[in-house]
Amino acid sequence: MSAADDAPPEPASGARAVGPALESHYRFLLWLVPAVERFPRRQKFLLGDRIQTTALDVLEALIEATYTRSRAGHLARANLGVEKLRFLFRLAHDLRHLDRRRYEHAARSLDETGRKVGAWNKAHRDREGA
Repeated sequence: MSAADDAPPEPASGARAVGPALESHYRFLLWLVPAVERFPRRQKFLLGDRIQTTALDVLEALIEATYTRSRAGHLARANLGVEKLRFLFRLAHDLRHLDRRRYEHAARSLDETGRKVGAWNKAHRDREGA
């Protein structure tokens, strides 16, 4: 299995341009959904569902932050969701539902999203304070 097998598909053409944090997390979700399908059946509907639900909650918070002026609460919720996902992926890896390569990919992707959410939150606070 090559690394290309784990690469998410390209977004649909004509897709609306969005901020970097939202785009980063969207691409993570494109990878996540098929990755969770590989979980053992008994965990796919427990841990896998919790991971997907949390990841979708982060996506919703980022969309809400994109389309509202009062972003702080939405960005805080997204940031907390990213932190929850870090622990859920660690648990999935420790229980051997994710191999090391997929765990590392998830960790890198979540770090990227977390950095972008943090930068967005800082920029928002700086603008609000100015």
